Order: sequence, then C-alpha cells, then structure tokens
Amino acid sequence: MQYWLVKSEPFKYSWDKFNQEGRTFWDGVRNYQARNNLRAMATGDLVMWYHSNEGKEIVGIARVVKEAYQDPTTEDPNWVVVDLEPVESLKRPVTLEEIKADEPLKDIGLVRQGRLSVMGLKREEFDRILELAEK
Repeated sequence: MQYWLVKSEPFKYSWDKFNQEGRTFWDGVRNYQARNNLRAMATGDLVMWYHSNEGKEIVGIARVVKEAYQDPTTEDPNWVVVDLEPVESLKRPVTLEEIKADEPLKDIGLVRQGRLSVMGLKREEFDRILELAEK
C-alpha cells in the first residue's frame, strides 16, 4: 500500500461535498509530476485530503477505488484521473502551520513542493499526521 496527499480548494470541491457525494474522480491535474503520481496510485491506497488556499489543513482520508484512466474532462491522452471514496474525517484538522513546525514532517512534499496538487507520502509521514490529528 502507498500513501498520498491531494489538494483541493474547498470553494471548488470541499471535503464535506465529497462526503455527501460518496465518490469522485480526481480531475483537472495538468502537471506532469502530479499526473505521474495519479498513474502510480493503486486500488486501496490511502489519500489525505488537504484544503488549499482556504484553511490550509488536512481534513480527511480517502481511498483509491479505481486506478488511473483517461480524464473525461479532456480528449488529451496525457491526462488521467483516479476514483476516490471517503474513508473518514480527521478528529481534528492538521494545519500547514503545524506540519511546518513538526520536526518529523520537515521534509514532507507539502512543504518542499507546495504547489504540487498530488504527492506521495511516506508511511511515517501519514502516521505522524494522524498522531497530530489526535491531539
């Protein structure tokens, strides 16, 4: 199993809306590195959901339920989507400020490559964020 983080602006597609719908495809990725990360996702992988711009916090966990396929919003074969379903909301959102201040998370992609919309997480990073959500 691999671990990931995806970023969404809450006014465009929020964690609450995702939970109401129960499933979505992750589209709109137009960065090659982020696209390659989508292609690497496998069914069952866990994905942290980060609200960017507004909130700047990780709010929940989703699961990959369908692996990469052609992005239906474009005919360009370079772009793919994956299907996600919600697993659970974090007990407490974990803010970007907290992540930056946490020594074990100092090298996390969210800090190093802040503009990347889909990124991998190490298991230790995923687990540490869950620990912070429990505080």
